[in-house]
Amino acid sequence: MERGNVTVSLPTDLLREAKHMAVDRGLSLSGFLTQLLEERVLAARRRREARSRQRRLLQKGLHLGTHGQIGWSRECLHDR
Repeated sequence: MERGNVTVSLPTDLLREAKHMAVDRGLSLSGFLTQLLEERVLAARRRREARSRQRRLLQKGLHLGTHGQIGWSRECLHDR
């Protein structure tokens, strides 16, 4: 996989804690940040795909077995 470099400026306290978290996971800071970003990007991609599937389903509609005909009235459904 091709890699690019980026310079990030972080608050000192955040940087210190992130380095400790990376070490706890046996990763470099770069590896740790890569892992976190990959997880976020994958989650966002999955949400977009799910939203797209749901939109297609809504546009297509669902087969409800009525063949486009409604066999009841509002009054019938709410008859007391």
